Amino acid sequence: MKQAPAKLPISIALLTCMVCALGFALIALWVSDHQVRHFDYMIITDIQQLESPAMTHIMKFFTIIGSGIPIIIIILIAMFVLNRVLGHRRELLFLVIAVLGSVLLNTVLKLLFHRARPEINRIIEANGYSFPSGHSMTAFSMYTALAFIVWKHIPSRLGRILLTALSSLLIVAIETSRIYLGVHYPSDVLGGYFMSACWLAACIWFYQRYEERKPPLRSKSKA
Repeated sequence: MKQAPAKLPISIALLTCMVCALGFALIALWVSDHQVRHFDYMIITDIQQLESPAMTHIMKFFTIIGSGIPIIIIILIAMFVLNRVLGHRRELLFLVIAVLGSVLLNTVLKLLFHRARPEINRIIEANGYSFPSGHSMTAFSMYTALAFIVWKHIPSRLGRILLTALSSLLIVAIETSRIYLGVHYPSDVLGGYFMSACWLAACIWFYQRYEERKPPLRSKSKA
């Protein structure tokens, strides 16, 4: 009998969700009690020491691909491919919920914490509150969700390693750009990572439960 492809154990997804929720709670507590200032300013100083015209152009590029219009374009392309080309509608729904849920959650959290943005060497302007970083949450949720979807369709170990490395590089570069450009504290970025990882782990858990209970849909290529 042919074995079914291995899946991420549900218990791991739940454990990840709980650990990341705890991590976010600790960072939020430190931010609220102003105990994180030394850490923030130390990291900001180290990153902004790299400032140069060339580095500023690179960082502006990464901050752009982690913001509004590029994110929307990437999502629309992914939705078209998943729905019209591959016929993977459940994966499409997973992606939309993961990204939109992360955006809505970030909006609520920013309103709750009301943290002002840093004023240290501000290279670009940004509106709204600072904690947690919206770029962190959106980029982490979108690129990790896409990696999770694509991972299942890559048979080779090397291909999966390259996929993980590329998505991780994009996420780190986007968030480093926010610190470099002076519009976020490092704790904003870490808080965004923890909360988006918590949310995404919860989405993966529900997605896998749904997958186990529903018969597989035929893709268009098999229709």
